[in-house]
Amino acid sequence: MNNDIHEKLAKHLSMMGIPYREALVEILKENFTEKEAEIALMLPTTNTPLKPVSVEELSDRSKLDHLHLSEILNGLANRGLIYSGKTQNGDKGYALHQAGFGFPQAFFWKGEDTPYARKMTKLVLKYFNRKVTKDAFGGKETKAYRYIPVNQSLNPDVQAILPHDRMETVLNNAERFAVAHCPCRVEAGLMGRSCEHPLEVCLKFDEMAEYLIDHGIGRELTRAEAREIVRQAAEAGLVHFVDNAAGKVKHNCNCCGCACWNVGSIRRRKIPRDELMAVYFIRETDPGQCVGCGECMDICPVEAIRIEDDIAVVDEEWCIGCGLCATKCEFDALCIKYREDQAAVPTDFEILHKRIKEESGKIEI
Repeated sequence: MNNDIHEKLAKHLSMMGIPYREALVEILKENFTEKEAEIALMLPTTNTPLKPVSVEELSDRSKLDHLHLSEILNGLANRGLIYSGKTQNGDKGYALHQAGFGFPQAFFWKGEDTPYARKMTKLVLKYFNRKVTKDAFGGKETKAYRYIPVNQSLNPDVQAILPHDRMETVLNNAERFAVAHCPCRVEAGLMGRSCEHPLEVCLKFDEMAEYLIDHGIGRELTRAEAREIVRQAAEAGLVHFVDNAAGKVKHNCNCCGCACWNVGSIRRRKIPRDELMAVYFIRETDPGQCVGCGECMDICPVEAIRIEDDIAVVDEEWCIGCGLCATKCEFDALCIKYREDQAAVPTDFEILHKRIKEESGKIEI
């Protein structure tokens, strides 16, 4: 067995946008035996997440018999270390986790407080520093994720023209639903930095939902229950975050500025907003209606509002257009408007990830 197998696996994962670092090798050594790492290396890197390959396709690359190979792959999937789902032919298949699609979220989706979870928290936080976060999710023209404004912040004209910018549309387009715990807030809690925001608000749809349900990582919901979680998340001051695609998306996180890797980084001004996320909306104040009460300033998750001369002033370089401020304004003194300097939302999930891989220069192998 090659003693550098975990390093090889780390470099393999880097082809899918998980930046190579020694700290990544540490995470892999903690979770994969040498044999498991060797098997994981057989799984191809892919442009699009959630593209499993069957055991039959992998058998030719392994000296293991079909049954033994299936046992190892299924064991990895049950431990949340790789993805499993149906191939295009309807067979059971397996795929590597990609950044944001299981890595490193699967370590924390159950919301458990165990010695293992605490150890993984330290290893993941050591790895996912600001530079790794920026390398994984920023730097490219096309961003993997976008924010959707809370429903009541958009006027009917905008909703009619851009229906994909409504959480209701996202939920209506999905067929199966699951909920898990917010990995960022779980990690923060395990490090003694809990905030008051709810934890079980990380929604998964269709293939992602099936994976979480099948492996006991999340619990199944009805569409109505998912809709209620979205409502409660907005009420709690959380930001709707989805894949940057107009078609079917795979997940919706509901993020806070206290702990979450994206909103928190923007709030603390560590990574420029437009370098990290696709932001299609921005808040505009009506000075004739604003009384400077400060309610919008208090709820802003990225602290992009200040009061000057009794008027709410928006820092347009940092506002994420989440619309939470509109839920607190009693005077109709603001609107959430579309940023006309932004390109259109990619039409579907596969086009989104193909474009990202082309821009990063990564290819399938």
